[in-house]
Amino acid sequence: MSRDWESIFTTWSQGPSATEQERAENAERQIRQAIQASEKLKNRNIKVFTQGSYRNRVNVRKDSDVDIGVLCFDTYFPEYPDDNVKAQLAESFVPATYEYATFKNELEEALVARFGRVAVTRGSKAFDIKANTYRVESDVAAFFEHRRYTTATSYLSGVEMIPDNFSPPMVRNWPEQHYNNGVSKNDQTSRRYKRVTRILKSLSNEMANNGIKSAKEAPSFLVECLVFNASNSCFNYLSFKPMVRSVLAELFNNTLVDEKCSEWGEVSELKYLFRGSQPWTRSSAHQFLSDAWDYIGYE
Repeated sequence: MSRDWESIFTTWSQGPSATEQERAENAERQIRQAIQASEKLKNRNIKVFTQGSYRNRVNVRKDSDVDIGVLCFDTYFPEYPDDNVKAQLAESFVPATYEYATFKNELEEALVARFGRVAVTRGSKAFDIKANTYRVESDVAAFFEHRRYTTATSYLSGVEMIPDNFSPPMVRNWPEQHYNNGVSKNDQTSRRYKRVTRILKSLSNEMANNGIKSAKEAPSFLVECLVFNASNSCFNYLSFKPMVRSVLAELFNNTLVDEKCSEWGEVSELKYLFRGSQPWTRSSAHQFLSDAWDYIGYE
């Protein structure tokens, strides 16, 4: 018996409930309170922000934890377009006196003081804060600002961390640009982009639970970025089944060979989707799209 995919997609398309959002906001608020209570951190120039699927409102049921960034602006990591810009900026640079490792250790102390040692687990990239009835489980990441200079007087502001195991040696992300581009894409598609993203993330989770290898290997972030790279015209349907069909078909055709998608970027449009040291490949993404098409039963 065939499934009523339109009904299933309609359910999967729905955003987080008010209760889910409230628990995520409570987690963020408590992280901020932990920093304000720390003698070592309270006078630092620090921003606490929700990032990832919760902030971008593309979280689905399996996304049980909220990603929270703790960004310190007192030290930054620079990236230069060329040696000339680097030489110009070197004339005015002051060596950093506050190191990333110190900041992460002081953040750990603040989190343990707030939540207790048993609730805080330190990972290589983030601290895991256990959930309770008031807040969702949280992954708290310590960042310094990353500055990608375009000239000697202008730069793009992102975030950067150094994992404890130095693998990779650093992690650079662009949460503000990601958020803004996602909002813009959603507006351009009559608020359908984020709905289709939730649908395909939920579909991927179901496929993975049913043992489909490509879905197990497709991170939810990759699914979000794939949908972002679908043309806005793919979303010009009044029901979800043909809309999802159009998105999958275009993405499938454009990931057949490297040349068709080599310029695709992450949602931030500041990192290439299929270049560098990404934990996925064009061929693995293509296989997921193919399996998703077959799983739904499109012809």
